[in-house]
Amino acid sequence: MPPIPGSGLAKGLAVTLRTMTKRTVTAQYPDVQPELPPRTRGVIGLFEENCTVCMLCARECPDWCIYIDSHKETVPPAAPGGRERSRNVLDRFAIDFALCMYCGICIEVCPFDALFWSPEFEYAETDIHELTHERDKLRDWMWTVPEPPALDPGSEEPKEFAAARKTADKLRAAEEAEAQRAAEEAEARQAAEAQQAAGAQRPVEDRGAEGRRAGEDRGAEGRRAAEDRGSEGRQADEDQGGEGRPGPGSDRGGQP
Repeated sequence: MPPIPGSGLAKGLAVTLRTMTKRTVTAQYPDVQPELPPRTRGVIGLFEENCTVCMLCARECPDWCIYIDSHKETVPPAAPGGRERSRNVLDRFAIDFALCMYCGICIEVCPFDALFWSPEFEYAETDIHELTHERDKLRDWMWTVPEPPALDPGSEEPKEFAAARKTADKLRAAEEAEAQRAAEEAEARQAAEAQQAAGAQRPVEDRGAEGRRAGEDRGAEGRRAAEDRGSEGRQADEDQGGEGRPGPGSDRGGQP
């Protein structure tokens, strides 16, 4: 069906009439700040503690406006006997907002949530070189990042929460196992000390018992020796008495 002649003009005049009947509202900027939506793409903030210098944001940036410098450091082993490890240390993180086209690819590809959108947009400069924000200034933008919206009560739990809970459970189990092992070692040490003290006391008691037995044996031997000497003396006296007394049939007794 061909369009009715003059329909476009009628639609335009209708829009004009609707606009003419509404009250005009002027945004009193900069005295009154505008109410921006929560996902406004203003400036990018850097949460430096989460950055692992993976260089993924710099490689994926279509404008190559992210500059990162780092160096490696050797980390001592966490436990005795372990091996040393190396980690990347961030030296420089800068974003040239004169080149940035605010596509948000760097924020989406960051695997450790180190980059965030801030609704702040008032950072115009008179010198184009001042639009290159170093990591200190990017860190200051983090304080203007709004809190994330609340999750839907019926939604699934984020994978980050599950991973964090699993890690916390592992750490708790390791701490409990370490505490139990320390308690067992303390009990074993106390038992060994008690056994050692008992072993040190037993030789003294054994030596005392041996001394008492030796004394009793020497006393018994002395009593037996005395009894033997007494019986020998009585026998000798009896022998001597028998020899001194004359018998009835002796020569001496038969003399007149």
